[in-house]
Amino acid sequence: MIIESIQLNNFRNYNNLDIEFDCGTNIFYGDNAQGKTNILESIYLSGTTKSHKGSKDREMIQFHEDESHIRTKIKKNQVLYQIDIHLKKNKPKGIAINGIPIKKASELFGIINIVFFSPEDLNIIKNGPQERRRFIDMELCQLDKIYLYNLSNYNKVLNQRNKLLKDISFRPELKDTISIWDNQLYKFGFEIISRRREFILNLNEIIFKIHKKLSGEKEDLVLKYEPNIEKELFVESLKKNLDRDLKLKTTSIGPHRDDLLFLIKGIDIRKYGSQGQQRTSALSLKLAEIELVKKVISDMPVLLLDDVLSELDSKRQNYLLKNIDNIQTLITCTGLDEFVKNRFQINKVFQVVEGKVFHKETE
Repeated sequence: MIIESIQLNNFRNYNNLDIEFDCGTNIFYGDNAQGKTNILESIYLSGTTKSHKGSKDREMIQFHEDESHIRTKIKKNQVLYQIDIHLKKNKPKGIAINGIPIKKASELFGIINIVFFSPEDLNIIKNGPQERRRFIDMELCQLDKIYLYNLSNYNKVLNQRNKLLKDISFRPELKDTISIWDNQLYKFGFEIISRRREFILNLNEIIFKIHKKLSGEKEDLVLKYEPNIEKELFVESLKKNLDRDLKLKTTSIGPHRDDLLFLIKGIDIRKYGSQGQQRTSALSLKLAEIELVKKVISDMPVLLLDDVLSELDSKRQNYLLKNIDNIQTLITCTGLDEFVKNRFQINKVFQVVEGKVFHKETE
């Protein structure tokens, strides 16, 4: 799986940009706020329909413009794909695959598998559970269209149930209809909980070995999936918590409140671990993500490293760089540091200056 090229029009700080990538390592260097991350964001958007920052469509369109275009060319199993994304300020985005518009964004998932690693990911353990759920969801949505279907429907039902909880305060007779939404919430929630549990089980097998090596054989890292409610108790708990939900006007239980624990010797490192343990575990998580994707799709994902090397010490840098051979990688950094020059094979180098990208010859 290779991204061959990308064209940007009125995207972020790029008027027009056309880049061809190498199938190996591509470095984008330059000062901060020049547009390096915007290139990675456009690629992530092409594979997932979403910004890794959570930005809205209108926020990614260049100032004083009403729309933006992204055209990405991909080769997968010797088959060529062209993905066109059309961002609009006041309308839903348009997406086409090989010139054919798609009706659902979910049809795009799985064409390209992307692993995105940014400095923010180093805080995934100590931040709130929403980020850990997002990690699980984004990876599973790329790998499993059934999960994507269930998650999408669960979120729709959840929104409808929450709206109903608010409406009941004005129209009490609507309370009799809540069971309809409860049954739908259970139907999709049951599948989500089951698949998340399986995903973490598979990830555990991989991350344990990676973290053992990364910690110098000193630490055993175990991921523990913490569902907010066990699937067998879901419907019963919805009924029990109805009065509370009516008071809060929101659904208080369900997989939208799940969490993921990182345990070393049975201790939750989010609460009691050192910053070094948290960062090493986050790095192990990303490396395990790469290995799991390779295993599931029998192909290499595309790896995006957004200024993350500067956040790692020499030992962790070395380990990361040694474990991403044979993967198409796009790296952003502020300069061509000595550790990159001395220890890493660079195939293509680009300098980014104020929304313009210049190809530099590698030595």
